Amino acid sequence: MISFRLCLRVTCAVFILCIISGCWSSREIEDLSLYVGLGIDVGKETDFEKKISAQGGHYPKQNNVTATVQIAPGNSSSQKSQQSGSPSSGKESYSNEQLTGDSMLQIFRQFALRRDRPLIGHHLKVIVISKDIAKKYGLIQLLDFVLRDNDIRPNCLVLISHQRAVDVLTSDDPSRIPAFYLTGITNNAYISNKILEPVSLAKLDAQMQSGSSFLLQNVLNANGEDKFSGGSIFAANTTKFLGELSQTDLEALSWLMPKKQGGVIKTYSKEGFTILYEIKKKKIKIIPKVNGDDISFHVKAESEGWLMEDWRAPEEEEKGAYLKEMENDFAELVEQQIKQLLYKLQHTYKVDVAGFRDSIRIKYPKTWKKVKGNWDEIFATIPITYEVKTSIINPGSSTE
Repeated sequence: MISFRLCLRVTCAVFILCIISGCWSSREIEDLSLYVGLGIDVGKETDFEKKISAQGGHYPKQNNVTATVQIAPGNSSSQKSQQSGSPSSGKESYSNEQLTGDSMLQIFRQFALRRDRPLIGHHLKVIVISKDIAKKYGLIQLLDFVLRDNDIRPNCLVLISHQRAVDVLTSDDPSRIPAFYLTGITNNAYISNKILEPVSLAKLDAQMQSGSSFLLQNVLNANGEDKFSGGSIFAANTTKFLGELSQTDLEALSWLMPKKQGGVIKTYSKEGFTILYEIKKKKIKIIPKVNGDDISFHVKAESEGWLMEDWRAPEEEEKGAYLKEMENDFAELVEQQIKQLLYKLQHTYKVDVAGFRDSIRIKYPKTWKKVKGNWDEIFATIPITYEVKTSIINPGSSTE
């Protein structure tokens, strides 16, 4: 006679086999087009679109936006790419395909009319938006479909292209997939204070919904190569492109952002020799002060670092006083950069993208409720003082 315990084991085994039998609705990855990059440009029809339209293959639309999808690895067997990663190798590392219209969703659905494999955005790494289209339309408009689409993960990065986004997503190196390459550059933020902290789609959505102005990383392109350089400012009320900060401005901005670490400071001796200080540790405190209706800020920044390059090569007996002199020179240089940055933010653009709002929101929540509605205008009139201290804790190794 079969025992009750044995029957229970058999029943459990059969049940487990049923629930782990596999994904009945799965689709093989070879049958999909995984796009890893998305570029958004001012509308400009491709030659393919013009020729198809001339044959009657058009639909009602305005040519407001051109979307570029970067598909990896390569194309479907039935279609030749417009732009590919390695045209001479026979095995393409990626392909870029473009369509133009006035609706991002409709553009994506149009790809189904020309591809034998559907587009899937589960692995989208980066969205590149051109500066020109960001001047015409707010990011909240351009990214509305992307933010609503469940296929796209909210951790993909958002960058701003100085020229056309499709150029940034195109590489002359056959082994390089631009979307992955751009994502990799953002990982260098810990050693360079000229790279902004990466802004994901989720973080950008939060910034836009909060009604505050924000900053996105700029990326330039020349001869098929990309380079991060400066940042783009976006207005709180319109989420449109407002202006730019240079690489030097981003260096200064890093001294106002407690989370930002790394970077170098370069100055010159009286004789004109190059001297370089590398930041190893940084401590930053933004102190808000409220007196009635008057608001002010004081920034205290301290850093420890190494003297990593000195073309002057002073004598050993001079090094004690010399290092102290260099510490003062580095601090003065940083203060000058901060002064120039704050002038741009308060007088040229009249926006707070340095996070001063957070310090007053946390320490003086009642005051923040009164001023948050027009914070950028108020920020432009607020006095800000600052003090910077740099310490050389290691003069570096040297040989006699």
